[in-house]
Parts: sequence; C-alpha cells; structure tokens
Amino acid sequence: MSFSPPNKSADAAIEITEMTRQSTPSSGEAAAPTPSTSSIESGDKALEALGYTPVFKREFSRWSSFSFAMSISGVYGTLMSTWIYGLQAGGAAAIMWSWIMGGAGGWALAYSIAEIASAYPSSGAMYFTLKFLAPEEQVPFLCWIAGYLNLVGTVAGGASTEYAASQMLLAAVSITSNFSYVPTPTHVVGVMIGLTIIHAMINTLPTAWLNRLTSGYVVFHISVLLGACVTLLVQKRHDMHDLKYAFTDFQPSSGWSPPGFAFLFGCLTPAWIMTGCDGTARIAEEAKNPQMVVPRAIANATTFTYVIGFFFNLVLVVCMGDPKDLINSPSGQPVAQLFFNGMGRAPAIFFTLCGFGVMNLVAIPGIQAGSRTIFALSRDNLLPFSHIWVRISKRSQTPLIAVWTYAVLEIIINLLGLASSTAIGAVFNVCTVALNVSYVIPIICKMVYGRMQKGPWHMGKYSIWVNAFAVAWNSFMAVIFFFPTRLPVTPENMNYAIVVFFFVFIFALGFWFTHGRHYYTGPLTHSSRATDMSVIMPDGV
Repeated sequence: MSFSPPNKSADAAIEITEMTRQSTPSSGEAAAPTPSTSSIESGDKALEALGYTPVFKREFSRWSSFSFAMSISGVYGTLMSTWIYGLQAGGAAAIMWSWIMGGAGGWALAYSIAEIASAYPSSGAMYFTLKFLAPEEQVPFLCWIAGYLNLVGTVAGGASTEYAASQMLLAAVSITSNFSYVPTPTHVVGVMIGLTIIHAMINTLPTAWLNRLTSGYVVFHISVLLGACVTLLVQKRHDMHDLKYAFTDFQPSSGWSPPGFAFLFGCLTPAWIMTGCDGTARIAEEAKNPQMVVPRAIANATTFTYVIGFFFNLVLVVCMGDPKDLINSPSGQPVAQLFFNGMGRAPAIFFTLCGFGVMNLVAIPGIQAGSRTIFALSRDNLLPFSHIWVRISKRSQTPLIAVWTYAVLEIIINLLGLASSTAIGAVFNVCTVALNVSYVIPIICKMVYGRMQKGPWHMGKYSIWVNAFAVAWNSFMAVIFFFPTRLPVTPENMNYAIVVFFFVFIFALGFWFTHGRHYYTGPLTHSSRATDMSVIMPDGV
C-alpha cells in the first residue's frame, strides 16, 4: 500500500484554499459590516489564528447550529432504539437511574468538549485541539491515536444510526401486519443501504441548503416527542404505574451478582445518545462566530436532551405495563411495542414512523459531521491517500469524496449484520468507547499540562471539577461497556466490543510505528505552534 508524502497532502490543502469562495464585502463596498458578516469574519480570523485558511462557507447560525446539535442526539429516535439496554438491565428503576447517572456523565463530557471547542474552533474538533493542549513532542503520537479512535467511533456511530433507522421502519411494517411480518437481518441491511445512499446524496448539497434543512429538524423532533408523551399519558391514564414504581421497581435478569451492578449497562443508552456531541464542533468551519455559537449549541442541546430525555423515560416507564412483554416483542423494538400496547395500532404505526423520521434526521447531519472528520484528518495527512479525501467540490464547496467515503464505510460495517447480530452489536458498542476515549485524551491534557488558552465560552472556576468528573465517569464506563450484559457468558451473548476496540487500537499503534512516525508531525497548520489566540467577537454577542 502506498501513502501520500507530507508535501503532497500539504499541497492539496493549499490548492483547495485557493478556490473561489464567497467573501464578505470590503470596506469600500459597505459602510459598516453587518452582524452576519462580522460573525463570518470572526470565525475566519479565529481559524486563521489556529493556522488554517478557511475553505468552507459559513452558513450555520446560532439556531441552525443548535438544531444540528439536537439532531445529532436525536433523543426521541435514539432513545427508542437503545431503550432495550435499560429494560434488560433491570426494568423501570434501571432505566431511570441509569439515565440520571449516565446522563450526568454525558453532560459533563459535553460541557468539557464545548469549552475546548470555544478555544479552538476547527472541523478537526477534539483531535485537533491536542496540538495546543499537549507538549509539542507528544502531539504527533497523541493526535494519531485520538484521530483514529475518533474516526472509528464516528463511523461506527453513523453505521449504528443507519441500522437503527432501518430497524424502526421495519418495526412499523411489522405493526402494520399485526406482527405477522418479522424483520430479518437481510431486510434490515437492504433498507439500510438504501437509506445511507439517500442520506449521502442529501449531503452533496451546498452548505447553505444543509443549513436550511437543519434549521427545521428540532421543531419536528420536539413536536413528535411531546405528541407521543401526551398521547401515551391520555391513552393510559387509567392504567399507569406510579412514580414509586418508576424509581424503585428493579427486576434483575442479567445473572450478575450483585444484581444492582447490572443497572450500569443501562447507562449505554444516555452514553450513546450524548456521545456524539462533538459532531457540532466538526462544523465549526461552517458556522458563523463558532467561538460562541458552537459551544452554546453543544451545551444547550445536551442540557435540553438530558432534561427532556428524563421526562420521556419517565412517561415510557409509567406507561409500559409488563416489561417482559416489551423485551419479547416480535418487532424487536420495545418502545414500538409499548406504543402498540398503550395507544393501539394506528397511533403506534404513526409514532414509530416518526421515530424513523427522527433517526433520518440524526443520520443526515451525522454524515455531514463524519465527512468533515475525514476531511480534517486528511488535511493533516493522517489518513492513507489523504490528498484524495481532502478535495473540495467547486460546485458545492463541500468534501464530496469524503462524504461518499464515509457512507461506504457505514455500509461495509453494517454488512456484518448479515453474518451475526453479536458481531454488529460489538461494533456498535465500540462507538461509545472509542469516541469517549478520543474525547478524554484532550481533556486530560488540558488538566495536566495547563496549556489551554480560554475561549470566550468557558466554565470558569467550575471547569476543573466538571472536567474531572467527565474523565472519571467516562473512563469508568468505557471499562463497563466491555463486560457482557448477561451471565453465564455464551458465544451468542458475549460482548466482543473489547476485541474490536483493541483490534482498532493495535492497528493504529502498529500503523504509527510502521508508517506514521516517519512522516506525521501533527496538524499541518501554516503557522507556528500557537501560544496566544486573539478572538474578535462580533457586535451583539
């Protein structure tokens, strides 16, 4: 296999920066900059201070960035597709307490990411920040490992979203047939391939169109969630569990001793929902005033997700009836079965299809964020054939090759679903672990080396405590997610996530020693290592 030498990738990066780009009016053309042009100039100057020349159009506003962040979490659809973890971990109490504890850990991680993203707004997100947070001699190795872990976690997360969306669509079909139709892995994978191609095609649109599409995501998402909650509460008002049941009824079935240990497996639900929060940081080069807009979007969306997710879980728990009926649902989707039991056939089909719609709105920005990850890593010559993936389309001014490469990787991963549900489950579990490890590395460097220059959005004196909790909790959960969720362990219920994770880690490590250390020097910025960054804030922020 041949690899691009550093100068070739650097030349490609320089070439794309020479493309014609829509710019703000000069002082001779306008008497004074508008807030919008000022925000664009602020973002471009911040990126140039980090050492990169802007190549993307800045279209994402405060609202569309928040909507993008809410779509990445997709709490309605993603909670529907992952609710089974808490249900199997112990039922009602496991669902509620795992959300409270696991969600708090995800919230702390998101705020830590937001703070760092404010200081270093780049599509490289947390991987790129190591250039400024770690000692210079450690930057190449740490960036290499964090970059590959982040890429694998991102692709696995995107693949799991596409897979879950296809499962949800087929669950609606199953309900329509009164459960006479049972989805098969072949059907799921076939639908997934079609959906992935459609989502990739949408991502070939210019950034302005993606911005318009994104702006409406959150309205649809929250409307559906509130509608489902109200309908459930009305339909089940005479047959609901009480609040005591929601927080105290624990039905362990995992085989673990002590039984309470099993509830930790339910934390995979909030972790999976919140772990993609840095996806918003990856569109920093497409956002206006990213130093404030991006961290606010991450922080506000994560807080909103944590709160509304708690109430959505509570509604589902008090309306769920017998949890065993949901676990054994022929549709394979416990929440869809809950809708059917509590609302009837027609509303269940409608709200399950709405969940499918929300998962599509998770997948579309997911491909956008994932393709920007490939672009950012290729811009720094970290990936093989970087000079290809880094190319920008003159028509859309987006990295189209990276978009389709990311989509193909999602499809390849999901083809494992044809071989074994255990194998595909292991890959999906790796998503959370790989991403969290790639996030924790920069946060640890920030705490240990104290080299970070604060951005305009920061947590002040609370920063160190939030960072410490984020590192401690997510490191602990990274270990927990490697355990099998049921005992005794059999080949069918074994959690092979640890095998996948260490394969990826050993591959990245081996690739570093055989190739990377000979040419990779860290992010290829055109300026020397930054020691200070002046951020110009637009008026009215």
